[in-house]
Amino acid sequence: MYINIAGYSSGAQDMKFAKQESAGYLVNHLARLFARGLSTRIKPIGLTTGTFPALLELWETDGLTQKELVDRLDIEQATMANTLARMERDGLVVRKKHPSDGRAQRVFLTDRARSLRDPALSEAMKENDDMLAGLTTPEREAFIGLVQKIILSKQKDADRDAPSGNA
Repeated sequence: MYINIAGYSSGAQDMKFAKQESAGYLVNHLARLFARGLSTRIKPIGLTTGTFPALLELWETDGLTQKELVDRLDIEQATMANTLARMERDGLVVRKKHPSDGRAQRVFLTDRARSLRDPALSEAMKENDDMLAGLTTPEREAFIGLVQKIILSKQKDADRDAPSGNA
């Protein structure tokens, strides 16, 4: 019997899904474990895993538009709008009119959010180290490299399949 990466066993006549052999199932489970661990670590400093990805982008490039955040994080516009509303309510960001596009707003970190950068990144690195503690350095590098390769491949597919906007 052959077990393939899609998560099902294929025999002569039958096909049975095997979740422990499913890349999608395993990556989703792993993501939940990472999120739970990160949440435990950053909650004491006043952050949540829901705002963390946007903060990572803004710590890297402050003043992005909501659309730029949506594109970078590959999430729905409505989800980003809700996230930014919570971040604004929590004193993490302020939105200001875009100087050249009257329809857009730029998102800027507050002093509070900037002050949380180092402690939050420290906790994220600790979580990564703890989660990958059972892997050797070459295994960690291979794991990260393979995940990056999959993400890049899917992003290229999405870019290729996206409407050109020249309709």
